[in-house]
Amino acid sequence: MSIRHGLLALLDQGPRYGYQLRTEFEARTGATWPLNVGQVYTTLSRLERDGLVEPAGEDEEGHQFYAATDAGRTELRAWFDTPVPRTNPPRDELAIKLAMAVTVPGVDVPAVVQGQRRHSIKALQDYTRLKARALAGERRPGAAQGADLAWLLVLEQLIFQTEAEVRWLDHCETRLAQQAEVEQARAAEAQAAETARTAKTRTGRRRTKA
Repeated sequence: MSIRHGLLALLDQGPRYGYQLRTEFEARTGATWPLNVGQVYTTLSRLERDGLVEPAGEDEEGHQFYAATDAGRTELRAWFDTPVPRTNPPRDELAIKLAMAVTVPGVDVPAVVQGQRRHSIKALQDYTRLKARALAGERRPGAAQGADLAWLLVLEQLIFQTEAEVRWLDHCETRLAQQAEVEQARAAEAQAAETARTAKTRTGRRRTKA
């Protein structure tokens, strides 16, 4: 997630101070990716270092305002115009967990899959209820102009993502079952081969004695 570009998008609309940026960022994304004020000010410091924002004075309460520079606006437009790359996908904890689970002895991988599916289906139900409320026109307290549409888009992305996750978990379960069948067949073949070798050895010994 590009916090720096999210903050630039807010500053492109006018000067703001840290807490305002945090509040507006969370309002527009439905607090799906909550920020703390420390993250905001750390990002602002880096943006200022890179010449993308600049101090824009203080109010009577001592809040330091920041504004986007021309370079910052150019950076923001380039971000909007450039597709999000898929060459370096973000680390997915669930994918890493299952990749590790299938290689660690003693882990009940089907149970891991089933537990995650239950959790994901519940999350999907929650997202769907929130979407229904958003479509019914229920405004969130303190939502800025256009924030409800932004929240709806985020919700729909979460719904599509979770639906895909559930389908992938179904696929994982099928793959695990297929792998178990293959391993059972290999074990049966190995056992049959061992039985045949044992029988052959015993027959050879009897013939030798005779």
